[in-house]
Amino acid sequence: MKWYLKVLKQYADFNGRARRTEYWMYVLFNIIFAIVAIILDNILGLKFTPEIPYGYIYLLYALATLIPGLAVSVRRLHDVDKSGWFLFISLIPIIGGIWLIILDATEGTPGRNAYGVNPKENYNEINEIGQKEI
Repeated sequence: MKWYLKVLKQYADFNGRARRTEYWMYVLFNIIFAIVAIILDNILGLKFTPEIPYGYIYLLYALATLIPGLAVSVRRLHDVDKSGWFLFISLIPIIGGIWLIILDATEGTPGRNAYGVNPKENYNEINEIGQKEI
């Protein structure tokens, strides 16, 4: 959860690098919260139409997390020494999405790259996150 909150705090920060842990924990919690929003839409009867399984709560959640999701995706690509423009690779049917998942799962460039220092070497970031939960 601390990684999810870290991404939300860096709401529109497209600079720097994001670790695999930060990216995938954000994706995990984002999916969980989206499912909860869809369930709430169904329980409260807030669906757009009976055929569409989601409604207003999910729409608000998706809009609120759109920019942080893009930002962490760009920072994740920076970690593997790729430009944020590589997100457009996902527009290539099938192969583009697979390639983007592979890039997201690849270990980051060791040491410093064009986008900053290796976040694994920046232990202060991890310690700050852990201390805020205490």
